[in-house]
Amino acid sequence: MSKVYVFDHPLIQHKVSMMRDKNTTTKDFRQLAQEVVTLMTFEATRDLPLKEVEIETPICKGKFNMLAGEDLAVVPILRAGLGFLDGFMSLVPNAKVGFIGLYRDPNTHQPVEYYCKLPDDIGKRKIFVVDPMLATGGSGAAAVQFIKDRGGKDISFMCLIAAPEGIEVMQKAHPDVDIYIAAKDDHLNEHAYIVPGLGDAGDRLYGTK
Repeated sequence: MSKVYVFDHPLIQHKVSMMRDKNTTTKDFRQLAQEVVTLMTFEATRDLPLKEVEIETPICKGKFNMLAGEDLAVVPILRAGLGFLDGFMSLVPNAKVGFIGLYRDPNTHQPVEYYCKLPDDIGKRKIFVVDPMLATGGSGAAAVQFIKDRGGKDISFMCLIAAPEGIEVMQKAHPDVDIYIAAKDDHLNEHAYIVPGLGDAGDRLYGTK
């Protein structure tokens, strides 16, 4: 079974709480999203392998640790997942980027794909699928499956807020995919929104309704 990592860092918790506030402006919400994702990326990449290399400093030669050639890819789920991209890339600027376009049918709450573009070498990369919310889990699980169908293997899922229902769906569908979240909320309401949540992340990121 996959692992669920809930980040309890005070800065992450503080900034997510600010994002929950209905009075937070679009500008501030977008900035907070980038800051939280940067902090989450720092934590989520903690176990990347290192190798020892020889470097000559202005004083002398020495052996030091650097990343062991780990190739990363980040795949935001459109559209709200784009709010994760800059924060992730600020720490991992060499990562390749893929995009998956999904929307949730308002009646069935099931994901519908309308776009998928991934790096050609996706099968060789450690992949982070990113989306602000893991609500029903349908879109997240579908996005992961699309990536697997195209050769992706080493996949993790990262989001701000998750509902227990979404976590359960993701783990059942993809027991090999670890989940990184900033907060685990209480439940889904009758409209499949996370409670207490933060509303529609896409609308709050881009000022739409």
